[in-house]
Formats: sequence, C-alpha cells, structure tokens
Amino acid sequence: MNRQHLNPARLRPGDAFRVAGSGLRTRPLRVFLSALGIAIGIAAMIAVVGISASSRADLDRTLAQLGTNLLRVTPGEALLDGSPAPLPKESVPMIARIGPVTSVTATGMVAGARVYRNDRVPTGQTGSIAILASYLDLPRTVGLRISVGVWFNEALARYPTVVLGSSAARRLGVATEPAGSFASFAIEPAGTEVQVWLGGEWFTVIGVLEPVPLAPELDSAALVGWDAAARYLAFDGHPTTVYCRSEESEVDAVRKVLAATANPTAPLEVRVSRPSDALVAKRATDRTFTSLLLGLGAVALVVGGVGVANTMVISVLERRAEIGLRRSLGATSGQIRLQFLLESLLLAALGGAGGLALGVAVTGGYATIQGWPTYVPLIATAAGLAATVAIGAVAGIYPAVRAARLSPTEALG
Repeated sequence: MNRQHLNPARLRPGDAFRVAGSGLRTRPLRVFLSALGIAIGIAAMIAVVGISASSRADLDRTLAQLGTNLLRVTPGEALLDGSPAPLPKESVPMIARIGPVTSVTATGMVAGARVYRNDRVPTGQTGSIAILASYLDLPRTVGLRISVGVWFNEALARYPTVVLGSSAARRLGVATEPAGSFASFAIEPAGTEVQVWLGGEWFTVIGVLEPVPLAPELDSAALVGWDAAARYLAFDGHPTTVYCRSEESEVDAVRKVLAATANPTAPLEVRVSRPSDALVAKRATDRTFTSLLLGLGAVALVVGGVGVANTMVISVLERRAEIGLRRSLGATSGQIRLQFLLESLLLAALGGAGGLALGVAVTGGYATIQGWPTYVPLIATAAGLAATVAIGAVAGIYPAVRAARLSPTEALG
C-alpha cells in the first residue's frame, strides 16, 4: 500500500501580506483607533526631537551670523566694600591696543535719567528702560541692525536724538510690530517726527533697533550719542559695558588679558563674559523639557502598543472559526502564526506612518512660526520606524502564538 505524503500548501510572501491585510480591512474602526495610539506616540517623539533639533539649527545659524568672538567687559564689585567698581574712561582705547582685537566699542549707563513718552507721564512709570550713552561704532562691533530709521552719525550724536531698542520702542508706544513680523517695526505715527521726554529734554527718535541676540540688554534701552549724553544728561563718561571682537582663534587668549587691560589697577574688579555662551546655555536648559516630553511620548507609545496587543488578542478570539477552517484546509501553525504577526506589524506600521507624517508636520509648523529652519534628524525617523516595528512585533507575538496553538477541532468546536 502506497503511503501518500501530503505537503502543506506554501504561502508566498505576497499572499501572506494579503491575508494579513484582509483581517485588518474587516474591522476598520478598531484598526484606526489602535493605530491612533501608535501614531500619537511616534508623532510626539518625532516632534520633540525635531523641534529641539530645529532650535539647535537656528542657534547654529544665529551664531554663524553673529559670530562667537564677541567679548563683553562690565564693572565688578570693589573688593573693600562691595560697591560697584567703575571702569576707567581709558578702558576702550586700552583694550583696542590688544593685538588680536579687531574692534572695540562701549555703552555707558546714564545715571538718574529716565525716558517717557511725553512730559505728562507720571515719573514712576519708567517702563524699566535704561538710558545708555553709545559709541558710534556700536552696530559694527555688536552686530546691531536698524529696523526702521537710522543710526547715529557724527552730527546726530552731538544733538538730542535717540535710538530705541525693540522692547523700549514698544513700551513707549513709539513703534509697532506688524502682524506676522518678528523683527520689523514702523514708527508711529507714520511719516512724522517722534519725540520722547528723556532726562528732562525732548529727544527726537531717529531709529528703532531689531532685537539683539548677543546683547539683549540693548533691547530695553534708549541709546543716545556719547557727546549728547555728556552735554544734555550730565553723563560722567565712564563706560559700563565694553564690547570687543577678536580673531576667532585668539578669543580665549584675549579673554584672559581683558580684565587686566581694562582696569590695570584692579583687574579683579572687572567681569569678562562671552555673550554667545549665554545663548548656548539658554538653549541647553531646554534639554530637561525635551527629555520630559520624550518620556511622555514613550509612555504614549507603550500605551499604543498595549492597544495593538489588545486588538490582536480580541481578533484571535473572534476569528476562531476562521482559524479552524484554515487549519482544516491545510494551513500550518507556522502560517497562522505568521498571519497574525504580520497583522500586528501592519497595524503598527499604519500608526507609525501616520505618526511620522504628523510629527514632521508639527515640527515644520512650529519651526515656521518661530522663524527657525525645519530640521528632523534622520536618526529620529529611523528610531521611529524601529520603534514601530518593535512594538508591532512584541504586541503580536502572544496573539500569534495563541492563534497557532488552536487545533482545527478546538477552533471549530
């Protein structure tokens, strides 16, 4: 008697995916809700990483434009009594003699002077606007840009004229920021000469600055010419902030000698800082929030994975008859296991694809609003795809094994 050996039907990869896809198409609402959990988790992680990377890209672009070779010298405290230690009047020309220094300029605080929109404003409503005497070459050294109007020249610097920082202009109601613009202003009322009451004198506003990333103290300041400050506001001539640029390769060397050069008699009473370091430190503080949000995204991803596993377990319970019929028609336990594992992977892939698209869209939208370049690291995309595959596989293992263990008689019984 010849014994006939029956070989199980072979399931090609294309057929396996079609069978797995048909199981998802029969329950579209459940599939959508399960995939939504994965999508939210992936989108959260992509958006957090993308927004953080876009922020860093904007910082790199800003530093490339403004340079990292700007150093700032300010008065420290006297060692004897802790009182403010003024910088010598000669500190600017002395710093200019340092070989690698390419430019140096200064501002000086005008003590006791206040600025108001007009002479009827109560004296207490100062708006915390500082009055600073300024050198003519401040824009070149610090990197100032005029949003509207002009900067001082040798003639204007001797007369009662003022250039306002971006925040100071808004506080005084002198300039408005058009909708959708982040660094462009219009002096109000348009086309007229605007004056402010400054130190008991009328000063004409000749310009408004754009925001100054490397010198944010200038945003809330009213700048007057050095000579005009001495003539009209009794300015004592002592600089309170000295800015200098040096050759990029010599920044550290210049920084070491700046204090002794600015005030040779009391170098310990001088503070030297690098404004670009403050920008980097400010962005570094955002890493804590980035880590927190990544953790929340991971939690959402785990919840989504649990949702996929739950959907697949229920699917196995509901489709016992289908499993039994396929087994009786020759499907092996391995083929049943592969079918449900592929269903889980496809379900997770749907959520992952939607999450990637949503995460990139959120990153692009937020970066556009902030005026940043949109940047989503390739590693974030790869990690999102890897997480999708891993979640789909882990969530589908138990339901797939459970389905494969069902015998035809048990499933059809």
